[in-house]
Amino acid sequence: MKFRFVLPALLLAFVTFASASDSQASFEKLKALQGNWSGKAMDRDVQVSFRVTSGGSAVMSEIQGDEDMITMFNLDGDRLMMTHYCGAGNQPRMVGTISPDGKSIRFDFLDATNVLPSQPGHMQRLTITMLDNDHHTESWEFINNDGKTEHHELFDLHRVK
Repeated sequence: MKFRFVLPALLLAFVTFASASDSQASFEKLKALQGNWSGKAMDRDVQVSFRVTSGGSAVMSEIQGDEDMITMFNLDGDRLMMTHYCGAGNQPRMVGTISPDGKSIRFDFLDATNVLPSQPGHMQRLTITMLDNDHHTESWEFINNDGKTEHHELFDLHRVK
């Protein structure tokens, strides 16, 4: 009888450990982006910087330009989280999941603060793909208030040396 309960408990512990390990591995990949990045997004130049901060417990990404948007990444228990301080005036939070090959981290919408009907919408998804140590892409998806994709923007970034 006892074995019937031991196996499910072991499986649950393994899944929890694997999830925490994936989140930690994803967070370490984000930390490795620290530095300045330059590239293109929709045929315009874009500058992005990553900085490990708060004693190593957070990573800050700053998209420099007209709106100077900030994204903060952090671990929350066994989840990798991000909060995007958007030029639209809201702050979507998303949960990250690493791809099976370990090259991409996909963040999906969880909730947001300051989402108002008067705003055009909010960021719904971000996928960061690490192509190598000096090249990554960021795919941003913005949805309107009807839940439809309003626009998709791809940042193709190279490390500034």
